Amino acid sequence: MAKTGVFLATVALVSGIVGCGAGGGVQYDLTIASSAGGSVTTPSEGISTYNVGTPVNLVGEAEEGYDFVEWTGEVGTIANVNDATTTVTMHGHYYITANFVVSQHDLTISSSEGGSVTTPGEGTLTYDTGTMVDLNATANAGYEFANWTGDVDTVADADDPVTTITINGDYSITANFARYMVAAGWHHTVGLKSDGTAVAVGDNYWGECYVGSWRDITQVAAGNSYTLGLKSDGTVVAMGDNDEGQCNVSSWRDIVQVAAGAQHTVGLKSDGTVIAAGWNYHGQCEVGGWANIVQVTAGWGHTVGLKSDGTVTAVGNNKWGQYDGVDGWTDIVQIAAGSFSTVGLKSDGTVVVTENGVGGWTDIIAVSAGAGHTVGLKSDGTVVAAGENDWGQCDVGDWTDIIQVTAGSFHTVGLRSDGTVVAAGGDGFGQSEVGDWILR
Repeated sequence: MAKTGVFLATVALVSGIVGCGAGGGVQYDLTIASSAGGSVTTPSEGISTYNVGTPVNLVGEAEEGYDFVEWTGEVGTIANVNDATTTVTMHGHYYITANFVVSQHDLTISSSEGGSVTTPGEGTLTYDTGTMVDLNATANAGYEFANWTGDVDTVADADDPVTTITINGDYSITANFARYMVAAGWHHTVGLKSDGTAVAVGDNYWGECYVGSWRDITQVAAGNSYTLGLKSDGTVVAMGDNDEGQCNVSSWRDIVQVAAGAQHTVGLKSDGTVIAAGWNYHGQCEVGGWANIVQVTAGWGHTVGLKSDGTVTAVGNNKWGQYDGVDGWTDIVQIAAGSFSTVGLKSDGTVVVTENGVGGWTDIIAVSAGAGHTVGLKSDGTVVAAGENDWGQCDVGDWTDIIQVTAGSFHTVGLRSDGTVVAAGGDGFGQSEVGDWILR
């Protein structure tokens, strides 16, 4: 919707002297002028003389980049002073002005998950026509700027996060970001590249590493012997072991996050409800009544959900106390399910866990859990770990510049900010052979 700005143009009807027409009737002068940004095309600008009572058509036309505002002056007999096309009825000498202002337009800016527009900011902003607006999109850790979409015809470079847009109308644009990440399964590791493709190494007995043909992926998850990929359209693809139906997800829609357990799959929908498929011996797929969920995670035989209020719910196998006490947790911002444990990250950077004590951990920004170990990513990019270390899966003390961690059953994988990957722990199937990966 066009808005008005600051410039004025004056249309004046300069008063003349009462005269008599050829038939002896009374006549009056109509003097018309205009401000910058437009003109009066009917009857024309200057002084014109009319018989008393004559209705005179008025048409004010704005130049490109300007809008008509109003008629000012002796406007008592103008039918509508706010209409560029109107009439004035002559009952005296009139001096009127057509006023114009620079057009203004709305620029609405938004961003996808994974970043924000820092210049000029997000929301709806108003600018004069012709204004060149600086744009700067900033990606979060684990994401890379992809492109600008929407009304991008006047964006200088839609593939550059730092660019400009020239305002010639009402525009709506979106900054899009692409995720890159790692996921560790039982004996395999999966990497999501920022171009939406995937790579995998490790045990491929069930075909869990056959992800090379995947496209348009926004998240990956790794189970015992299968792999999940969430696509940008909210559908899900799966490869690998399907003995329990854990890969039967092709009909899923509107999914925003997926989690892979031992042999069951969990999907979070955009409305905060949850769906599940696969092995359900322990009731780990009984999530149909969940609501207001913002994250899901899956362990060996249990499923955990994080609610929007920071509390936690869980179902499934609890024989070893996998989720003992989690219903009393509060102020949780992220959860992770190991094979036999559940981990919760609190908003203050501390961690709660049902096993593998992590007392004393502070300044944590992300957690992950494996078969018997827990991993924490600190805000300075270093990593801590606790629990079983028979395979060296906790030997992560020298890692730096890490932006994401994931724990497999017996190995740990870290993603660096430059897109390279490090791993520690079990490598019997080549699941830690990620040294040559560059995911961004």
